[in-house]
Amino acid sequence: MATDMTRSPTSHEGRIIAFPAATGTANIERCARELGRRHGADALEFWKAECRRFADQLLAAGVPESEVGQRVMQFQEDVQTELVLSHEKRAVSKSQKR
Repeated sequence: MATDMTRSPTSHEGRIIAFPAATGTANIERCARELGRRHGADALEFWKAECRRFADQLLAAGVPESEVGQRVMQFQEDVQTELVLSHEKRAVSKSQKR
């Protein structure tokens, strides 16, 4: 599920900004798995912490504040998509075993 958010370094105002590697596909899949296992307040706290950590990584990497919100929103969308796909895969697998 590579998106603009998970691509390699970006250029901004002539500078190369290293993109945090942990925010790629593996991180999206990890977050989706964790959210699939957690419920209620536990899931919400985990999700808030992950989004905050992602935003902090972006800021530390030099991504302008004006872009951080957009990238966090894209990350959230990517994780949601991964959650839906993983649920669909499990449902298909279950139905094929019947």
